[in-house]
Amino acid sequence: MQDQENQELSQQGSGAAQPGANGADAATAAAANEAAQAGVPPGAETSAQSGLEAQLSATEAKLAEMHDAFMRAKADAENIRRRAQEDVTKAHKFAIESFAEAMVPVRDSLEMALKVETQTVEAIREGVEMTLKQLTAAFEKNRLVEVMPAAGEKLDPNKHQAVAVVPSEQEANTVVAVLQKGYMIADRLLRPAIVTAAAPK
Repeated sequence: MQDQENQELSQQGSGAAQPGANGADAATAAAANEAAQAGVPPGAETSAQSGLEAQLSATEAKLAEMHDAFMRAKADAENIRRRAQEDVTKAHKFAIESFAEAMVPVRDSLEMALKVETQTVEAIREGVEMTLKQLTAAFEKNRLVEVMPAAGEKLDPNKHQAVAVVPSEQEANTVVAVLQKGYMIADRLLRPAIVTAAAPK
């Protein structure tokens, strides 16, 4: 009798444990059943997850590549900036080198002229003209251009400085006479030409 009761209890315990042991399988089966009812084929979720992981890996690789390219571009820009700064420093330091080189022969000519003890007026004039030619050549080589307006030329406040307004038959605000020529370095005004201008009639 006792053995029969133990056998029934054992069978009941085994029957009660069976649903618990197979609970995970039941949940998996239920999820698969729901996916099947929703029209999702078996293995589709795993495939989608693998696709997302592959896409994430590709994005991370692309990001690393872009970061590397950015760092290289940043380094190149820094090198270019540093070289440009060095070039500007050198340009400031040696900007006068070309002009100084052209002016040395002019100084040599003047010093040689002063060493001559007995000079005639003709010799002095000839020496001065030769020195002036050297100086003019030095100016032209370094793009130092004269500002020498002709009489009657329209007064240009960017190049001319009128110090007096005088009566004239010319049109008003035109150059009457040049008192001192001006100079430009390329397109930049170094010194304006000092002129007199025609007064309004």
